[in-house]
Amino acid sequence: MSSPQVSPTPGSAPAAPGATDRDVSDRDVTEVSSSGDDFKKVFTWRGVDATRLEQVRVQVTGLRIKAFGQIIGAATDTHEAFSATYDLLTNDAGVTRRLSVHLARAGGETQISITRDGENNWLVQTPQGTERSDFGGAQDVDLVLSPFFNALPIRRLDLHRDPTQTQVPVVYLYLPEGTVAPATVSYDSGADSIAVRSPVGSSTVTTDDTGFVRDYEGLAERI
Repeated sequence: MSSPQVSPTPGSAPAAPGATDRDVSDRDVTEVSSSGDDFKKVFTWRGVDATRLEQVRVQVTGLRIKAFGQIIGAATDTHEAFSATYDLLTNDAGVTRRLSVHLARAGGETQISITRDGENNWLVQTPQGTERSDFGGAQDVDLVLSPFFNALPIRRLDLHRDPTQTQVPVVYLYLPEGTVAPATVSYDSGADSIAVRSPVGSSTVTTDDTGFVRDYEGLAERI
């Protein structure tokens, strides 16, 4: 079975002479590396439990992250085929400011907007309506099936460098349903890996030196 193809990410680095779009999108691409805390990269993960790809272009300045990504998932026994394009921005402390998601399924398309205001309240807008809540003090958002979003609390709390046990309240977005709910994700970081327990199961992740996930056991691996 062939893997689904992820469309090239807007703003990605130009291909080298003779290179194809696939040459650029199928590997990690470092565009700028001025320091260990400031860089631009494209990450790609391949699902190990199902036919699925996630690709994201990130611009990192200290703890601040600006990201544009896409998840494409083939139909499985538990969910229909879908595509989810997302646009994320955090503040300088790594706390999420906004997340916009465009979700496409056979039945139609859905726009989801999640923003955090200066009073630490979240505003969630979906076709079902608008919800305002503090979501248990959440500072992060999390997308089910996405290794990328685990980097938000990992980097913000320095879990990839400092072994710690912690519980992180999050605004949790379920795919492909497009529903949003408060949730808690537990992290137990050790010398070589981080144990993660989320609303959909328990697993172990490994990260690179910058705190972005390399492998998410049972879910995805970076390619």
